[in-house]
Amino acid sequence: MASLNVGNLGEYLREQRRSAQLSLRQLADAAGVSNPYLSQIERGLRKPSADILQQLAKALRISAETLYVQAGMLDERGREELGTRAVILADPSINERQKQVLLQIYESFRKENALDTESAEGTESAGGTESTGGTDTESTDGTETAVRTAGADAVAAAGPTADGSAAAPPAKPSH
Repeated sequence: MASLNVGNLGEYLREQRRSAQLSLRQLADAAGVSNPYLSQIERGLRKPSADILQQLAKALRISAETLYVQAGMLDERGREELGTRAVILADPSINERQKQVLLQIYESFRKENALDTESAEGTESAGGTESTGGTDTESTDGTETAVRTAGADAVAAAGPTADGSAAAPPAKPSH
């Protein structure tokens, strides 16, 4: 197991707590840890267990994996993906359902791009545009692909857009 980088973890926790507009006491209560213990973690004096990190992540509404990476418990290979997920989950301007829909769309793009990469490697001389899983890969702005990949139900369930209007229905596929 990698050694814990508790100084950076503490700074990161403090930053997340402040961005969530929580006091030290509020976060400690929400995570079920003592106020002095949380203070020691933030100052880099304590090495929290994975369970404590999970409780803190839940209270901060960020992914536990992000904290595990910060603490040096997880490899950093997937850090970019975890960072993206953490930003989405920490955004206070969107509701929980909208966050889940965004994560679904994000994951569908990652899977689609992985499939496109694999098929391009296997069919370099095939030419033309390939379609994977019924997804329109010719979309110029990516919106149509995302909506059909994540499913119209998920987008509709996300609720109103920022201006209060209902989310637009997905465009009809043009084949």
